[in-house]
Amino acid sequence: MKTIVFVGAGSMAEAVIAGICKQGTIHPTNVFVMNRADEERLQFLQVEYGISLVSADKSELHSADLIVLATKPKDVHTAMKQIRPFISKSCVILSVLAGVSISTIESGLGKHAVARSMPNTSAAIGKSATGVAWNSLIGNNEKQDILRLLRSIGIVEEVDEDNLHAVTALSGSGPAYIYYLAEALEVAAIRAGIEQSTARELIIQTIEGAACMLRSTKDEPALLREHVTSPGGTTEAGLQALEMGGFNEAVFKCIEQAEKRSRELGLPIVNNASSS
Repeated sequence: MKTIVFVGAGSMAEAVIAGICKQGTIHPTNVFVMNRADEERLQFLQVEYGISLVSADKSELHSADLIVLATKPKDVHTAMKQIRPFISKSCVILSVLAGVSISTIESGLGKHAVARSMPNTSAAIGKSATGVAWNSLIGNNEKQDILRLLRSIGIVEEVDEDNLHAVTALSGSGPAYIYYLAEALEVAAIRAGIEQSTARELIIQTIEGAACMLRSTKDEPALLREHVTSPGGTTEAGLQALEMGGFNEAVFKCIEQAEKRSRELGLPIVNNASSS
């Protein structure tokens, strides 16, 4: 792909832009970005990553090989209405929007090859976990181009479109859950008398090490947990406290509510008064 235009300039757009520019997937000057009104944000992205801005006449939209829909879900209908007259029929559409269906995109932009994906903000360092689904107009060459782009920012799993709601809840929102856990661990460590900087380093390495163990050993999480847990030991005591606090149920509810919200975001705009 020679030219990519991002429609929307929020955190997800920036994460993907940062990832593909750092990985050399495409030259930054061939990456264009536009949004509804925030010129200051656009200028920041241009200076930070060396990308280009869509001109007032939107000529870059017509020559784009790929358009990435990266607005807020509630704004996508307005954005599609604005860009539809300018995009060519051969342009491929990639969505990184939570909840918004392929059929909604087809309705808003007409007949195009469409890929609906859900990356996460770790795309900025090439570590995204992304799910992707396709419409019937995607050809093999277009599919491979999209997969190459998404693989340049992390791992990619092809899924049925309906499963993207669960992917959104799990890995799309997942970094926030890990950061929330890290916050709680840090506060607990400080309460226990550990310096904040020391606690932060220990927590980062612990999370990173556990993730590497999961990937390298291929063992089930339950088995790895058992290897750490000695009968009557400190780990067992900590796990019992988590169980008493309803840890598993809280995680189940977390994914359930995030998936529910993803489905709500795909409903007609009249039902989308907010999108957190």
